[in-house]
Amino acid sequence: MLQIAFIRENKTEVIAGLKKKYFKDAESFVDKVIEIDQYRRDTQRLLDDILAQSNTKAKEIGQLMKAGQKDAAEEAKAVTADLKLKSKDLEDKLAALESELNETLVKIPNLPHYSVPEGRTAEENQNVFEHGSTPILHDGALPHWELIKKFDIIDFDLGVKLTGAGFPVYKGKGARLQRALINFFLDEALKAGYAEVQPPILVNADSGFATGQLPDKEGQMYFASADNFYLIPTAEVPITNIYRDVIVKEEDLPVKNVGYTPCFRREAGSWGADVRGLNRLHQFDKVEIVQIVHPDTSYETLDKMVDHVRDLLYKLGLQFRILRLCGGDMSFNAALTYDFEVYSAAQKRWLEVSSVSNFETFQSNRLKLRFKSEGKTRLLHTLNGSALALPRIVAALLENNQDKDGIKIPDVLVPYTGFDRI
Repeated sequence: MLQIAFIRENKTEVIAGLKKKYFKDAESFVDKVIEIDQYRRDTQRLLDDILAQSNTKAKEIGQLMKAGQKDAAEEAKAVTADLKLKSKDLEDKLAALESELNETLVKIPNLPHYSVPEGRTAEENQNVFEHGSTPILHDGALPHWELIKKFDIIDFDLGVKLTGAGFPVYKGKGARLQRALINFFLDEALKAGYAEVQPPILVNADSGFATGQLPDKEGQMYFASADNFYLIPTAEVPITNIYRDVIVKEEDLPVKNVGYTPCFRREAGSWGADVRGLNRLHQFDKVEIVQIVHPDTSYETLDKMVDHVRDLLYKLGLQFRILRLCGGDMSFNAALTYDFEVYSAAQKRWLEVSSVSNFETFQSNRLKLRFKSEGKTRLLHTLNGSALALPRIVAALLENNQDKDGIKIPDVLVPYTGFDRI
């Protein structure tokens, strides 16, 4: 959430940033926020003035009573009673204005970093790095949704029986490949200095609000109505919320956490080639890296997190590219995002496997996540990234490493799988 003082003092910059993200009616919306804030501040000043008058009168009544001037004291009491009524009305008005201001502020997305390219759609994202060449597959090569049937390693029909569409069952070497990838990603993060946590996969509404999933993404999350809990869309939510309402010691920065969780998304897309098989699921596994850092170092940290994900894809031997997202394709919360896509040789298309983002103070303002520096309390910067999401990684590994007799497992995974072929 943007800070109202920043909006008030940087109106032109805020409007330009919102327009870059294609936020509807940016100028009028910012004017509305500033207007509500002005009413709030004016009301606060009136309330402060009346409370000061009331305190003065209270002292005056005491002095009059000591002096035996009961009539004057009674008159002063009548004035005090009137001031209390006025202060109560102003307190109610102030509470309503603060509520209206907060409800309006949470609708404003984060501002994009200056390096974010102009553009409305994914086609306008900026390709900043590309590695590898497209594998040449044998005649009759299959997409992964056919390969998994051929080798009986992932069963979508069984998932429909147990739950519904978008909930696959991993079997045999398919299950072992999942576990191998999870352990490999976790081990690589531990080597990079991340501390592992295993958080809950259900969170309360306060957690959803603090990281920006609520009130923006209710429709994308599964909701357990009996307990008012949400199934997490990503481990970012519980891991970052570990530090909600926390003042971190400056000497303890950066905070680096990694966690594996299943993730849940209600909206898995409509039927079509782009969402077949593992391309889009309601439940999937993901390893997430999260950092909480000093504001002065967050973009250096973002580059290091991008390098970490890049190294994972190098080791898996996948062709990939890195995209800097344009303003119109960025998430509500992010100031700058890099997407990683791997190339699927059988599908002949790019598949997104990771987003790595800097949120600057947008989440920490909601989280009340701060640190003290030179006697002042300041907001920290939060960052996270998929390192990595499994489904499309598995799809690309199966498709790109297939031959006429089976599928070769990347060398780096063999110690984890215990086999080198499917």
